[in-house]
Parts: sequence; structure tokens; C-alpha cells
Amino acid sequence: MHVKNRRVALVAGVVALFAVGGFVLGPTPLRVPVGAAVGATAPTGGTADGSWQDAGPGTSPGSPPANPARTPGPVRSTDGGTAPGGTATGPAVPGATVPGSLPPVVDHGPRTGRKVALTFDADMTDAMRRQLRGPNPPSYANLAIVDLLERQGVPATFFLTGKWVEEYPQLTRRLAANPRFELANHSYGHDAFTPDCYHLKPLPRREMTADVARTFDTITPYGGRQTRYFRFPGLCHDRTALTELAPLGLTVVDGDVVSGDPFARYWQPIVRAVLSQVRPGSVIVLHVTEANAPMTDEALPHILAGLAERGLEPAPLSEVLGGTAPGASPS
Repeated sequence: MHVKNRRVALVAGVVALFAVGGFVLGPTPLRVPVGAAVGATAPTGGTADGSWQDAGPGTSPGSPPANPARTPGPVRSTDGGTAPGGTATGPAVPGATVPGSLPPVVDHGPRTGRKVALTFDADMTDAMRRQLRGPNPPSYANLAIVDLLERQGVPATFFLTGKWVEEYPQLTRRLAANPRFELANHSYGHDAFTPDCYHLKPLPRREMTADVARTFDTITPYGGRQTRYFRFPGLCHDRTALTELAPLGLTVVDGDVVSGDPFARYWQPIVRAVLSQVRPGSVIVLHVTEANAPMTDEALPHILAGLAERGLEPAPLSEVLGGTAPGASPS
């Protein structure tokens, strides 16, 4: 631009000088840690070949293992309090906590009201992936469950492994498009985060942060109701695993009602397991992986009927836990 008046040019020069000085000498802008940009996730349970399996009769992923040497998890939340969430510039995301702090671990929400959370794990190990490439591939996506939830307008939260999302992108888009569904993280390849976890392949400590971060990165582009909730494969974790996930600013969700649906041969025990344990604020652990949880879709209508008889109402996990991120006292 041509300046016709020398005085205007002089004033413009002085203003520009002060602007540069303010940029150089002014206060440093607030920087928000970006914990989620580093990693990936892993799934739950497994056999020696990497496929999922429970610990045998009378046990299921999430119940105490037979080996007493396993380090117990941290103290669970019982009051449904609220921990910090979100960033300095954006809205809080359910489950978000301050990056760098030890993640809270919760089993359930407040024991008041009528709400309970239906959560479905979507496991996918390397062994399961190989089966999908072979003859007569099984299905690890139980569409009957999704159909029923959609037909009846039932809210649910899906804990997805990154490899499951990669195998079922269309179904992931369908889940994300439903405003009643929330998406959460179940690791990238369902490896174990502790040395002894239902015969799952152990994940090296140096890879834990990146594994879970990679899963968030895999799920996030699908949009929908994203969360910063994470569930360990097999519900196996110790202080070492929690420490490695501290940079990611997440909340660990176990659950207080373990259905025992993996490899169940009949639907009735699944229904009994859920309805005998459920209370207000409960987090119910189920699976959407049809081939290794073949009776879940048959059990689900009876579970929903039983919840209604007890005056309990399914709700998104974030609502059951009482907001953005439930508080807990990690040990």
C-alpha cells in the first residue's frame, strides 16, 4: 500500500515496533499438554496363542486371578466425585484428567438414582486377526447386539481395541453416529499390561503409553461421543501400568458387574451374573465379539427386562459416573 502522508507512515512504524516488542517480550502463551498424541491401545483376556479366553470355570476376565502374586489394582472410587477434565481452551471430555497425574481407577458411579452403564468390549488380538484371514472366518462383531440397542434406543459405551476398529470400520462409524453410544479405549491389540493376565501376551512397559495413545488416535477420527475412558485387557493392571498411562490424561474403568459372557455356552448364567450383582451406579462388563462371546445377544433382552423390573435404567457411562471424570484414590 502506498502511504501518501509521512506522519501516518511514522505512526505506523512506531506501532509496528511496539507490536514486535510485545511479541518478543510479552508473556508466554499457555501450553496445554497433548498426552493423546503419542499412543495406542490393547484388548482383554487371552490364551497362549493370543486369542481371548477366560480363566476357566467360575472365573472371568476381571475376577481375581488364581495366582495370588498378581498385584492388585488401585483403590476404586465409591463416591462418583469429579476430577479435572478438558483443556484450558476446550470443553471437558468424559474421563479426561490432568496429563501427568496417576489415572484414577473406578468400578462404578454413585449408588443413588436409577442409572447403570452397559459397556461392551470389542477385543481383537493378532490371533483373532489371523482367523479372519483364514477359511471360514468367524465374526468378532455381534450385529444382533447393536441392532437391539438401536431398536430399543438403549444407551451403551463401547470399549474398542484399535485393531477391532481397523477390521470393522463401517460398524465403528455406525456406533459413532448413534448419539446414545459412547466410544472408549480398550488398547490396540489386547495385550497384557501385567506379567500374568489370562495368558495374554505381555506388552513391554516401554510400549504401554504408545499403545494406548495409538488407540485413541485410531478411534478419534470417527467422531461421535468420544471419551478418555480406558479399560485394561482382562482388567489387569498395577501401579507400573498406571504410571505409564499417566501422560495420556485418562480415567481407567474396570466395572463392578462382570457378566462372564466370554465363551459362555448358555445365556442364563450371563443373565444371573448380571442381575444378581447390579445396583444403582453399576458398570456392567459385556462383550460385542460374537465368536468368543456367542450368547451375549441372547442374554441381552433378558438383562434389559431384568433391569427394568428393578427400576434401573441404562445410561451412557459418563452419566453413570457423574460427569466428565470420576474421582478415585489411586494406590
